[in-house]
Amino acid sequence: MEEDVKAEETKDETEAVKEEEKANEKPLDKMTSPELREVAKAIPGVFGVHAMKKDELLAVIKESRGIKGEEPPKKTKTKKPALSAKELKLKIARLREEKGKARESKNKKDVDTLRRRINRMKKQTRKTAQA
Repeated sequence: MEEDVKAEETKDETEAVKEEEKANEKPLDKMTSPELREVAKAIPGVFGVHAMKKDELLAVIKESRGIKGEEPPKKTKTKKPALSAKELKLKIARLREEKGKARESKNKKDVDTLRRRINRMKKQTRKTAQA
């Protein structure tokens, strides 16, 4: 008799824990890839979960749960128009002036960032000259 009572209590506790997990589960879109993998592992008939990316995991989970939602628009990178070598050299000259002012004001952080920007611009001028 005591065993039956203990068995019922453990069943009630496990059901309560499962309900609590469902209530605390955050939306699928907000989950990280490892969290989504754990959810996808529990779905029968799904293989290769570890090789899937987040978008694929979301699609599989939503399909198994019968959720029909809008696909988020894919992000595409837009290229900035390339500057000519002349324009780049003018920018470098302006940056060198700023760097001189930063040196006078003894602002090491600005001097360092301007130095790096000038270096990148010089590399860009070399690339445009080759093309």
